[in-house]
Amino acid sequence: MIIKTVNLETVIGVTSKLPENHLPEFAFSGKSNVGKSSLINALMNRKAYARTSSQPGKTQTINFYNINDALYYVDLPGYGYAKVALEAKEKWGKMIERYLRQSPMLKMVFLLVDIRHEPSANDKSMYDWIVYNGYHPVIIATKLDKINRSQIQKQVKLLRQGLGMDKDGILIPFSAETKQGREKIWDLIERVMAETVPGAESADGE
Repeated sequence: MIIKTVNLETVIGVTSKLPENHLPEFAFSGKSNVGKSSLINALMNRKAYARTSSQPGKTQTINFYNINDALYYVDLPGYGYAKVALEAKEKWGKMIERYLRQSPMLKMVFLLVDIRHEPSANDKSMYDWIVYNGYHPVIIATKLDKINRSQIQKQVKLLRQGLGMDKDGILIPFSAETKQGREKIWDLIERVMAETVPGAESADGE
């Protein structure tokens, strides 16, 4: 995918209306500090465009990034940070659920998990929640560069079992450092674009 233009077009909070977009949306979810901003920056081919916070759990908005005037990357608030008040967590949860249920242009949800660890209870809950809302989440196993190559298959199996994934479920190991896995994610997005936008130009604009 050739990234020509990137624009943070819409930022919504807990009381905001969802934007009336007419382009396909691809959402990214994951717990705090799992590397979501790093992944989105890599997919935008930018070093530091996606909003990051020095304090995990502080992102309280859903951010819509317009890519090539062809699609949106949608950055959902991180979950699972212990110091965030329960009331705030509930508000974010309702905001995310409203988006998952009501956005007509949402085509795919990516769920990021750390490849080094067994899925947490929050990861499992989020996976089940996404499935409950009618989507088949694509798992992005982040921090691939933090483990040895010989450990990859073992950790992938651990993630699949821990999340309760179907055998046909898609899991893509990814490294923000080396960008390994980025092409596979781009290819998947482009395939979905081709299937859901008949006759549309590719996301490359070509």
